[in-house]
Amino acid sequence: MILTLTPNPSIDRTIALAGELARGQVQRVASVTAQGGGKGVNISRASVAAGIPTVAVLPAGKDDPFVIELLTAGIDCKPVLPAGGLRTNLTITEPDGTTTKLNSPGATVGRQHLDAMTSTLLARAATSDWTVLAGSLADGTPDDFYADLVRRLHDCPSKVAVDTSDRPLAALVDALPASAPDLMKPNGEELASFSGADADTLESDPAATAAAARTLIDRGVGAVLATLGAGGAVLVTADGAWHATPPPTTVVSTVGAGDSSLFGYILGDIRGLTPPERLALAVAYGSAAAALPGTTIPGPDDVRPALVAVRQLDLIARELT
Repeated sequence: MILTLTPNPSIDRTIALAGELARGQVQRVASVTAQGGGKGVNISRASVAAGIPTVAVLPAGKDDPFVIELLTAGIDCKPVLPAGGLRTNLTITEPDGTTTKLNSPGATVGRQHLDAMTSTLLARAATSDWTVLAGSLADGTPDDFYADLVRRLHDCPSKVAVDTSDRPLAALVDALPASAPDLMKPNGEELASFSGADADTLESDPAATAAAARTLIDRGVGAVLATLGAGGAVLVTADGAWHATPPPTTVVSTVGAGDSSLFGYILGDIRGLTPPERLALAVAYGSAAAALPGTTIPGPDDVRPALVAVRQLDLIARELT
């Protein structure tokens, strides 16, 4: 079972333009879609599609349309005390796949809201294979909220994955090794934010990405899945480093691609795949998501891991041992 926590969920509204975005102009819209979202929610959607049991913990009213939608989609949803209404995130996609996101902050939370999330999560982590802490934190949440949760989850048998950015990511890294999760999934920019490396270099150089990710392994993190957009992804563990490139993909929307990659890796772990095979499945899920419109999350029929090219970074692997 995959347990997900989405502390700051959103209603994701996607506007697909018929042409290139032109600032200050009136433009024709090809389509508009909306659905309940957030990183953890996206992973739970992928889990349901793959036939893996999942529980999604998030702040919302029990009768909120957001919760009803998730339940209707087959997601076992555990809503906890919300601080206010759900935020709305707007995504604008262009025909060439260029994606522009406008994310609102969400309601300001208090201690009672954080305690409700924490207790609900910990109560269910005892029976989960993986617990995923994902996304931004609402205003009022301490930066070290995820770091503290990881420390508390060390007492549970569940493996822990974290996918976040900005101050919560910095706080998690600062708290290593006490807060070390089993898996971290930064992108190139996020990895650069604390490793001192150049973000553009990481996006284009898998060897540099592996070296930067290794700094997290040295501080107790079990595995680092660094997603690099069109450049695929790099996986680093204590045993080695690998780079995977996706098959040719017509990008429609990049929203949810990173979440799908994270799910693909976790699914591979649950299936007992080797690290390179998990990486291939992760990249296959990510590229499949990029080929789908809006925030559509791929299912198993959309994924082609056999078309993903994986190579061991031999030089980096030797340097890391």
